[in-house]
Amino acid sequence: MDDYIPVALAGLREHAARVLVVVNGKLTDQGRAALEPVSDEILVRENEGFDIWAHKAALDHVGAGLAEFDEVLLTNDTWFGPVRPYGPVFERMGERAVHFWGMTDHAREEPNPFTGKGVLPYHVQSFWIAVRREMFLSEAWASYWRDLPQMPSYFDAVLKHEALFTEHFTERGYAVDVAYASADYPTDHPALFNPDLLMADGCPVLKRRPFFHYPPFLDRHAVIGRQNLVRVAEHGYPVEVILQNLARNVAPKTLNADVGMLEVLPGVDVSYDPERPFRVAVMVHAGSAAAVVRVLRRVGSIPVPFDLFVSIVDDVDVQEVERLVAAAELPQAGRREVRRTPARRGRDMSAFFIGWRDVLRAGEHDLVIKVHGRTPSKRNVNATRYFRRYQLDNLLLSPGHVANILGLFQREQGLGLVFPPPMHIGYATPGRGWHAYRDRGKDIAEMLGIEVPFDGISPLAPLGGMWIARTAALRLLTEADWTYDEFIKPSKGGAELSKVLERMVPLAAGELGFHTRTVLTPEHAAISHVSLEYKVDQLSSTTPGYPVDQIQYLHRAGWMGAGGMVAMTRMYMRTNHPRTMQVLNPVLSPAGRIARGVMRRGKAVVRRVRGIPETKVEQ
Repeated sequence: MDDYIPVALAGLREHAARVLVVVNGKLTDQGRAALEPVSDEILVRENEGFDIWAHKAALDHVGAGLAEFDEVLLTNDTWFGPVRPYGPVFERMGERAVHFWGMTDHAREEPNPFTGKGVLPYHVQSFWIAVRREMFLSEAWASYWRDLPQMPSYFDAVLKHEALFTEHFTERGYAVDVAYASADYPTDHPALFNPDLLMADGCPVLKRRPFFHYPPFLDRHAVIGRQNLVRVAEHGYPVEVILQNLARNVAPKTLNADVGMLEVLPGVDVSYDPERPFRVAVMVHAGSAAAVVRVLRRVGSIPVPFDLFVSIVDDVDVQEVERLVAAAELPQAGRREVRRTPARRGRDMSAFFIGWRDVLRAGEHDLVIKVHGRTPSKRNVNATRYFRRYQLDNLLLSPGHVANILGLFQREQGLGLVFPPPMHIGYATPGRGWHAYRDRGKDIAEMLGIEVPFDGISPLAPLGGMWIARTAALRLLTEADWTYDEFIKPSKGGAELSKVLERMVPLAAGELGFHTRTVLTPEHAAISHVSLEYKVDQLSSTTPGYPVDQIQYLHRAGWMGAGGMVAMTRMYMRTNHPRTMQVLNPVLSPAGRIARGVMRRGKAVVRRVRGIPETKVEQ
């Protein structure tokens, strides 16, 4: 039971004679304890029919007792509030001579955006519908709910209820009004596109959708989630309960984009409060004594006391490293310890989750700073050099920069992780960040009880293996009893556990309600932005429309591969004859795999005949 729900109900309780909460699915003891103080009764039912069938179950449950009331409010959990007081809205709408009213509405739209044809009629949005006695005691009301169709999907809920409810009752003579009409705003859907204007006008509810909708769509309409959260905070609503819910229910990369979770921090301390210090652990992994020295030089930028834990692989002279660690000019470091871990078994990730498991589980540290001295393999020299600088600069550039990161953790109790955004300079990660790791990641999520949605293409993750984290946010991963054998690099084509866990860290934190922020220095923000801006411009040059249109067009076309005749024909068919391709796919997919296998074997035979050596392509 996320905290935003009791907050919303506590405000409503001041204005309601009775509050009945319907839970679709299961309710834990902890959830019940959170709901009982802000409700009069709790009804638990099967998770079927979305909120509409929950409302039907509630109405059936109350039965004839409904006649005791003057107004019935049907609402759901798709909004945060009260971001502004409920009272003025209830008072204003109570003076209106209507049979039912809503908080917001949606203008008529043609064609219907859900079906691509017909009309989406004008309607009061169903997340908040208040109905008065003359209507809810009528036969029209009773028959509507008695004949309510099944709603197995979200689109059913919209098309069979939300879009029809208003028209159904207005055609039968019932008058409707709305507290914040779309006609008074610059778009036909202000709850999605203009939440800042609604809040400014006193609207007490803030829809969740602007914070989890498809980012390119919100980009097309210039919906700025970060700005909306600033407005929420200005109105006194606890932003932390919004981020807690979103972290648990929204894919991390989507949340990062929709809410603008990137922080560009100055090198001068402007936010850290020394009166509220953290207990900090710094965990360094290195494959050589020289790497230890290089990373410890960066660790010196940490401006607060910390305990230092250094892990090295088993072929490094431990005594030499212990001397280096002991002699390092780090007056902030208290406890200093060096441990060995097996070489080539997960490197820094196994060292962290196994080698220092006892430290992470002890509960003696609030924050952990994880850095390492390894360099990426199969990269050209410049990419390797920039990788080192990018990762370490953005976490440990200077005392002021580090202090500002710590200040983020002080201001946001729900902040679980901070790391640099995944690199795109010198890397081809964009578009394929999950690569071969998604399936094993799903298995680990199921094992650990992680239900946070996975990002569809590339995860928001510390792909460089370096981060600053609240130790409580890592609990699901640190309490798992990993073994070094699990980190052995699998045979060709297998997913390395170390790389999978890199991608799982924000998901594991999100399951516990902790959100993630990415961080850049001004220099790296400038480098990254202009590079990305130029690449997007080039990639967009051959496809018309806004980015959301271009993306959807290319996704419909599908995988291009090397751009050969077969691939281009397939893309043409998918784009222009999708139904035909649906019929042919079951045949074409196996045939394609067979053909590719034959071609690979044929090319290999030709190479052997010609004496051409095998070459390894940089990944």
